[in-house]
Amino acid sequence: MTALIKYYEIDDDKYIPGRWYLQMPLTDEEGRGEMFDVWRFNDGRRLNIEHPIRISVEPAGVALEFSHALGIPIVHRRVVSLFERLDLLDEVQFIPVEVEGHAGPYFILNALQIIRCIDDARCEEVFYWQPEDGQPERVGQYKNVRGLKVDPVKIGSANIFRPWGWDGILIVSEYVKVAMDEEGITGTDFVEV
Repeated sequence: MTALIKYYEIDDDKYIPGRWYLQMPLTDEEGRGEMFDVWRFNDGRRLNIEHPIRISVEPAGVALEFSHALGIPIVHRRVVSLFERLDLLDEVQFIPVEVEGHAGPYFILNALQIIRCIDDARCEEVFYWQPEDGQPERVGQYKNVRGLKVDPVKIGSANIFRPWGWDGILIVSEYVKVAMDEEGITGTDFVEV
């Protein structure tokens, strides 16, 4: 029997002493500094961004090569180069961003796949939206998932994606995790799912 690939939720490590914290991405459309719709990065599709995006840092601290700005993965050029070498550019889009006070370059990592792969039976708890919750458009979708587990058989050959119904989470294959660890990418925190 072939061993199944392991998968990991990738998050930024909140316990790095003196680390920076990235704030809400803003667009520089006509210099107004408008809030940027970060939810569109959970759709699993390539985006056309027309205006520069900038991110402030507060509090300032040690710059990381992988971190989040309101749940949106922000990565340094070294991560982009690694994904290029791993031949994963068809699974992600890298969108340039300006990080206040840092030369970078930095990018939003936009995962281009959403896969229906949550293994409800192996998760600690799974709750669905019900009619009595008052949001009929969400009935049957995930309301909460604790102790997320995925079914590797449903994932196929994907190396980076968001799980359908719980798309605020970014998942990578063991192949990507090992490569990021070996490359010494700073700021990552992996939890097996």
